[in-house]
Amino acid sequence: MSKAPRLGLLLGDQLSFDLDLLRALDPARDVLLMAEVEDETRYVPHHPRKIILVLSAMRHFAQALRERGWRVEYVTLEAPGNSGSIVGELRRWQKKLKAGEVHVTECGEWRLEQRMRDCDLPMVWHRDRRFLCSREAFARWAEGRNNLRMENFYHGMRKRNRLLLEPDGGPAGGAWNYDHDNRKPLPRKVHGPFTASFKADAITRDVIDLVRERFTDHYGNVEGFDYPVTHADAEALWRHFLDHGLAAFGDYQDAMAEGEPYLFHARISAALNIGLLDVRQLCEDVERAWRHKQVPLNAAEGFIRQLIGWREYVRGIYWLRMPEYAQLNFLGNRRPLPEFYWDGQTDMRCMAQVIGQTLELGYAHHIQRLMVTGNFALLAGIAPPQICDWYLAVYMDAYDWVELPNTLGMVMHADGGYLGSKPYCASGKYIQRMSDHCGNCAYRVDHAVEEDGCPFNALYWHFLMRHRQVFSGNPRMALLYGNLDRMKAARREALWARGEALLARLDAGERL
Repeated sequence: MSKAPRLGLLLGDQLSFDLDLLRALDPARDVLLMAEVEDETRYVPHHPRKIILVLSAMRHFAQALRERGWRVEYVTLEAPGNSGSIVGELRRWQKKLKAGEVHVTECGEWRLEQRMRDCDLPMVWHRDRRFLCSREAFARWAEGRNNLRMENFYHGMRKRNRLLLEPDGGPAGGAWNYDHDNRKPLPRKVHGPFTASFKADAITRDVIDLVRERFTDHYGNVEGFDYPVTHADAEALWRHFLDHGLAAFGDYQDAMAEGEPYLFHARISAALNIGLLDVRQLCEDVERAWRHKQVPLNAAEGFIRQLIGWREYVRGIYWLRMPEYAQLNFLGNRRPLPEFYWDGQTDMRCMAQVIGQTLELGYAHHIQRLMVTGNFALLAGIAPPQICDWYLAVYMDAYDWVELPNTLGMVMHADGGYLGSKPYCASGKYIQRMSDHCGNCAYRVDHAVEEDGCPFNALYWHFLMRHRQVFSGNPRMALLYGNLDRMKAARREALWARGEALLARLDAGERL
């Protein structure tokens, strides 16, 4: 008598051939389940391009698995009997197949994993080895430490994975971090390379039609989708960046320019986060490019720091602190998210450009998120859950494990400094230095208290004043408060009044 099959679940952000789950199961006996479900497409109003990416990549991956000999039960969004939830589909197919075990991989979101762990199925859990640092390893690293700074974690990751090291085990070039060489503004005559694009095939066109019809209430543009949805195309996008973008990434990774949404960025995070690329291979490719003198050290180090520093670190923080982490609101912010975050209709040129690009492409690079849309949310006192849900909804690469710590911790300082030792706040002068937005803005970046003054300027000083009791003892903010104290009292009063007026306009539902 044949043994009962085992059922293996593959989620839409687990599209890797290297999962432990696939090693544990037998194609000759067991069954893989992939399901498009209503719950996962609507728990926030995901950007249509994100939905297209995930559903199309899932369908392509199912096809590739079948070609490798697997039996894949694939449930489309509109399939008869679709229960609308992952747990519902697991129950339905476990019963239908009379499966003895249900094999699953650690989820990317606490919300979903908790639902799965709470269900009454015979579950076998597997570690997600697409990450270099397991949840357990991060917890061991964090145990007993007074603070969990990314830089210390990053040094350990470099050593453990033997990346960018000298023969004696020290850091390449004598320093662990070349961040000070990663902040150059883009010169006027320098342009980013054209990014690789990929034509939609029949599978993707079907998904586009489905999303266009079914998700008309979601913000974001469907037209012109050109993102890779297979491992081969994701690899082609990566190779394009290695050849044309990485060398200048180190210098200009913080720069912003109108009409240049990608500049020298890789544009791979969405593919990486759903399993179409392998982080180990990416790091090895970058190190090889540096050792072969194809790219400078500040580019190689800056890119690897994003991958095995920040990316692995925020995942560790997420699983160490959830679910209470999501409820933190250290600064007590309560203001609703302004409507212009959803349509880009604002006279602030930088905000309009970044939000407009986001709604069109489902993409913005880290400085656009941190120092434009995020900076404004911090200065304006937006409620953390609202801005966190916005980031989760509008970006193609956003999953709770990566979005929540970055937004709640880095952007909003809502964890009280657990992730970052100071808030990432800045006036319009920073945006002027790192972009070309200010020259075309309705506001003047050299004005603060005047009616035509850049809102970032007054809101920046208003933020420092209203939270002085919290931050004045922070040594990293001593210079800022010193500058504030050297202002004439009349100037401080005018800045406060201008900030109050701007916040009142937000409270009244006005667009700045």
